[in-house]
Amino acid sequence: MIEIIIFIVVVLLFSSLKILKEYERGVIFFLGKSTGMRGPGLIILIPIFEKMTRVELRTITMNIPSQKIITKDNVSIDIAAVAYYHVVDAVKSVIAIENVSSAVNQISQTTVRNVVGRFKLDELLSQTSEINVDIKDTIDSHTEPWGVQVTAVEIKDITLPDNMQRAMAKEAEAERERRAKIVAAEGEFQAAEKLGQAADLISAHPVALQLRTLQTMSEIATEKNSTIIFPAQFMTTVADAFATLRKDNNK
Repeated sequence: MIEIIIFIVVVLLFSSLKILKEYERGVIFFLGKSTGMRGPGLIILIPIFEKMTRVELRTITMNIPSQKIITKDNVSIDIAAVAYYHVVDAVKSVIAIENVSSAVNQISQTTVRNVVGRFKLDELLSQTSEINVDIKDTIDSHTEPWGVQVTAVEIKDITLPDNMQRAMAKEAEAERERRAKIVAAEGEFQAAEKLGQAADLISAHPVALQLRTLQTMSEIATEKNSTIIFPAQFMTTVADAFATLRKDNNK
């Protein structure tokens, strides 16, 4: 009989010893009433009267499943996201909600659908960072009473319908063509502007035109496969040009 009692006492003592890791906390209940939190390290419970629920404090990565959402401009898209959260109040996470992980998952799915539905497709693609923050703040406002803090929410995948992808591809191609035409037009404008300035300069110095013509002919003659015919009027003009140059040098 004594041996049986000793065995029962030993079993109760061992069952009353709990070891909590650095990232774990234990919520203690004495006869069903919460008496606070303990840990980490070795925890000794009063056999039969005290019970402990383990709570993990590490950041949890939670995938938000892909779901169909209608944007503000009536485009049907599939969105998948990921959320990061951790428990900041172990007692609340046990007492205030039955299953904190399931609750965070469900409220995250609902929030993503509600927030994304307020934006147009173009806004969703261009303002992803702002939308992520909006989703995080909304989820965090719901989970705060549960002792849970949401640190980040990121939209990781946006799937568009095939017809919408083709339409966006055509739009992008048209935009590239528009930019190419603008660049070409700007190049033509700058070239015409420089040619106008050159024409003004040549008109102020008639000899420059003749010299430029001679330089062009010299470049053509380097190939030695061309025959150049000089009209008599051109030769007269050249003679006048050289006469003008000699007169300028004598001065």
